[in-house]
Amino acid sequence: MAEPETSFSGQEDSLYSIRGLTKVYGEGPTAVHALRGIDLDLPRSSMVVLLGASGSGKSTFLNIVGGLDDATDGQVFFEGRELTALGPSELTEYRRNSVSFVFQFYNLVASLTARENVALITEIADDPMTPEEALALVGLEKRLDHFPSQLSGGEQQRVAIARAVAKRPKVMFCDEPTGALDSQTGVIVLDALDQINRELGTTTLLITHNVVIAEMADRLLRFADGALVEDRNNPQRIAPSELKW
Repeated sequence: MAEPETSFSGQEDSLYSIRGLTKVYGEGPTAVHALRGIDLDLPRSSMVVLLGASGSGKSTFLNIVGGLDDATDGQVFFEGRELTALGPSELTEYRRNSVSFVFQFYNLVASLTARENVALITEIADDPMTPEEALALVGLEKRLDHFPSQLSGGEQQRVAIARAVAKRPKVMFCDEPTGALDSQTGVIVLDALDQINRELGTTTLLITHNVVIAEMADRLLRFADGALVEDRNNPQRIAPSELKW
């Protein structure tokens, strides 16, 4: 049974307040410490890039804050509500109503058109965009009735982004969204994410191995060996088209 929920004010402009976040896999001498006591406040409407080598803890962090995994210790507060005290049904509600995910691989349904793939979300969301609105937001208004096999990799990823943003989430979690794309196509995808963040105010957390991408963010978080080793605000965001790959 979940423990009673607690609330936490954190910083006034914080969407998330994270205290002592710890994740350990296994026990004893073979235990793996994926996160080692992360303390962090994340403001609303920000673009945040997470950097770090494989195994540094950034994906584990994203999964816990996104409600996909449990913490071993510590607390995560979202809008003052403690996520780490919620039960499975309440976490499902949080994922359904407040957050969306974009991954390296697009996870589109091959037998459905772009419009129909986005409609999978809009049909169950409380206050969604139409599929047409969401696809226009990522520049695919002329590809509504194309199947994934008829779309390039970048176009497929933009369909995945449209599907994620169509339910108007407060937060988008993006795990290596350009990892399978060439640099030119990656810029187009990053531009779509940048536009969504700026125009809709969607808080965006983006994992990447590409340090250059950090320049388009408000803030850089660098992970190493489960610890947050760098937390830096950028004085000015650079447009994706101006990044030097």
